[in-house]
Amino acid sequence: MRSARIYRVTRLKDSRVFADPCEVADSILTRFQGLMGKSGLDSGTGLLIEPCNSIHTFFMRFAIDVAYLARDAGNYRVLAIRRGMVPWRVDFPVFGARAVLELPKDGAAALNEGDLLCLS
Repeated sequence: MRSARIYRVTRLKDSRVFADPCEVADSILTRFQGLMGKSGLDSGTGLLIEPCNSIHTFFMRFAIDVAYLARDAGNYRVLAIRRGMVPWRVDFPVFGARAVLELPKDGAAALNEGDLLCLS
């Protein structure tokens, strides 16, 4: 079994950290499972799902913030943000999104559309 990739997600312009650690879900199994069945996301952590352009919150027990991301010169550009997405919802696909960053509720409060994020 392959070990999970773990990164730190920072905003390029000011090095603000949005998730550390941030696990990457990039296999069929890890993308399918996502945060389903988990009791929550710890403050300052995240999950990056790639490839992905829409999500659902079925079988989740907590609200999350969601950022839809496009690849941009080796980084990720924020295309859209959904704050406080509650359990048992479906979000429409975001055109051009390549990945989704899931953060704890209010974890994307300082994030804006157009921001460039870096994984390190």
